[in-house]
Amino acid sequence: MELLIITAARAFEKEIKGTLKKAGVKSFSYTDVVGYTESKSQSMSDNWFASSAGEQQSVLFYAFVPKTNVDDVLTAINLLNETEESLSKIHVAVMDIKRSN
Repeated sequence: MELLIITAARAFEKEIKGTLKKAGVKSFSYTDVVGYTESKSQSMSDNWFASSAGEQQSVLFYAFVPKTNVDDVLTAINLLNETEESLSKIHVAVMDIKRSN
């Protein structure tokens, strides 16, 4: 079992939901969040939110996913990031769950 964490600008919410469903993720949670970055010290290409403003309306998804589904999600998100013309990208992190109930 893996914990899948996805953060992105709120504009990507629909695409992420579709990607998770297509990858066989049967249940997930998501919430609106405010992303923050100190933009003075970063170039736009290094800024997760691709905005000069310090705060950005974002969305956070998380799901407990069988290891077999993780590669499908990562591949789909990478493809989406490559084809999007936005400077903002979808970010994914995967954590191994050693125990759960």
